[in-house]
Amino acid sequence: MSATGSRGKAFLCGMGSGAVEPVFAVVGYFLAANLTAAQPWFLAFAAGAMIFVVVEDLIPDAHLSEYPHFGIWGAMLGFVVMMALDIALG
Repeated sequence: MSATGSRGKAFLCGMGSGAVEPVFAVVGYFLAANLTAAQPWFLAFAAGAMIFVVVEDLIPDAHLSEYPHFGIWGAMLGFVVMMALDIALG
């Protein structure tokens, strides 16, 4: 409400942002049912995106002054090395 200035506009913006969820839930259901071979790749991409968001937004000490994404790329590289060692060493 503080961003729009009125309760009506705030309600309509909130309603509009939530109105697309049922539509794309149906689209996602049909895509998941028909693209079973690509589903592990999509899930891996989603997991990587969520790890990036967690490191980017929830860990403020990962931001260095001169290179703000250096800590984020370090965390991602560390995760890849950890997963490779987990697979290689059992």
